[in-house]
Amino acid sequence: MPKIYARSLAGKEIVTMGGTVLGELENIILDPETGRLIDLLVKPDPEIDPARYRREGKLILVPFSSVCALKDYIVVDEKRAER
Repeated sequence: MPKIYARSLAGKEIVTMGGTVLGELENIILDPETGRLIDLLVKPDPEIDPARYRREGKLILVPFSSVCALKDYIVVDEKRAER
């Protein structure tokens, strides 16, 4: 698998496997002790209900464990992304 650099992910669109746009990647939260990726911080799309997700201020938190694919978009499993 080729390397993916964090700077190449900035601003990528986050979409569900069903094609719903959740928003745009703002940042990534990681555990400083283990280096494990924990959450994606996402600027929510105005069309979604952010109350369905954990929040940090105006951003929604999408667990990194819900990520299914990284390429032109970051694809997540919506069931695992919601609260």
